[in-house]
Order: sequence, then C-alpha cells, then structure tokens
Amino acid sequence: MNMDKDTSCCCPEKQKHRTEDEKKALINRLSRIEGQIRGLRGMIEKDAYCTDILVQASAAAAAINAFNKELLAAHIRTCVAEDIRQGKDEVIDELVGTLQKLMK
Repeated sequence: MNMDKDTSCCCPEKQKHRTEDEKKALINRLSRIEGQIRGLRGMIEKDAYCTDILVQASAAAAAINAFNKELLAAHIRTCVAEDIRQGKDEVIDELVGTLQKLMK
C-alpha cells in the first residue's frame, strides 16, 4: 500500500470542493443547529425546567446527527467512491475509522 500523499483524488490535500448548493445546504443546517444551541443557553439563563432543556438538547443532538448523515453520504458518494475506482483502497480504512468515531 502506497502511503505517499497523492493529490489526484477527488479530495486533494484533504479538501473537498463542494458546489454552492452543497455548501448552502450544509451551512443552513449548521445555522439551525447554532440557533438551537443559543436557545439552550437562553433556557439555562432563564432557569427553564430541566426536562424542557433536555428535550431541546435532544433535538439539537438529532440535528447534528442529521448533519453528519448528510455529509457522510456525500463523502461516500464522491471521495470514497472515486478513490476506490482509482484503486486507493486505503480510503476504506479511513472510512471505517470515521464510522467508528461517529458511533461512539
């Protein structure tokens, strides 16, 4: 297995060039998550009831999971698939490591 840095993959130098639509969709999700987190802070500041805060925290966690799923699916369809087509099987180990981190 060649471990030299190869910049010919779809994600040269560990960067991914996304379309404007892809960026917009991801940034919109992150903006909603930021709003949820600010809302949680406000609930703490206003001494909201614990259960209400927990429900909102659960919604924020679900939003982060949805963001991760969208980004992971795009990564598999583009970077991973392209690297496998080019015979760069080491991308599979990277994907497995990423999935293990996400499943903690």
